[in-house]
Amino acid sequence: MARTVGGSNMWGVASNMADLPGGVFRMGSDHHYAEEKPAHKVQVGPFRIDPHPVTNIEFARFVSATGYVTLAEKPADPADYPGADPSMLLPSSVVFVAPPGPVDMRNHYNWWQYVAGADWRHPRGPESSLEGLEDHPVVHIAYEDAAAYAAWAGKQLPSEAEWEFAARAGRDGSEFAWGDELVPEGRHMANLWQGEFPWQNLADDGFAWTSPVGAFPPNDYGLFDMVGNVWEWTDDWYQQHDQLQGKPCCTIDNPRGGKRETSHDLLTPLVIPRRVTKGGSHLCAPNYCRRYRPAARMAQPVDTSTSHLGFRCIVRL
Repeated sequence: MARTVGGSNMWGVASNMADLPGGVFRMGSDHHYAEEKPAHKVQVGPFRIDPHPVTNIEFARFVSATGYVTLAEKPADPADYPGADPSMLLPSSVVFVAPPGPVDMRNHYNWWQYVAGADWRHPRGPESSLEGLEDHPVVHIAYEDAAAYAAWAGKQLPSEAEWEFAARAGRDGSEFAWGDELVPEGRHMANLWQGEFPWQNLADDGFAWTSPVGAFPPNDYGLFDMVGNVWEWTDDWYQQHDQLQGKPCCTIDNPRGGKRETSHDLLTPLVIPRRVTKGGSHLCAPNYCRRYRPAARMAQPVDTSTSHLGFRCIVRL
């Protein structure tokens, strides 16, 4: 655990973490996407968690102290991607680019593009910057980048179960982190997409892209942006919930995901290992990707960073 001085640890990283008691809760959902089934009882121990995703200014302190270079800032090794287009191996990251009108929703390449020069310092491409975004979540973070920051800060990345326990904040029966209405009494509770995704962004919540951390109400544990704004890495390899050890009737102790996916057959396409990400993002909309719920989950390749993917850290007690 990092030594704290005046609210910051020795590296200048905010240490105002929330202490969570741990306990038993109902993880997953039987009523939404297949990968969330079955709902099952899980127990987690006590831990501390960052009150919001790691921000650009916090990540900048890490880079300044260590000289760290993120995955998106480095060219890919051609040996890792045999047969790949060389232009795809340049330092780059995946950026959301809104199409001019309705598109085929079955093809996500209609709104996602690999952009050379996109990285955490240039979230929308090489001509963009972090001006005015200092307190927004850092994005274009691959799994190894999040893990490196956590280790430097004397913290860890949460398991999927720990993350979901924190997001639910005791509301096991609620659909959202704040209750059962997406916009209670017309109040926007998270940075989500309003309008027809991916071409019509009404930004009724005040933000068409990421938002400053703390711009929306916290959950009952005092945690901000556990839904929306940016997806967040967890430390678990992805697996279906129905592959967990144990039975739906019984409590499982902090399940830690599956095994790392590998491919040893030279005739088999490369399998990129995937970790679980949680929370949804500002691109989640009622007409597409209704994953703005604590139970929602996504399998994210560890070698891929995007313009809506960040992280937060924990400390296990």
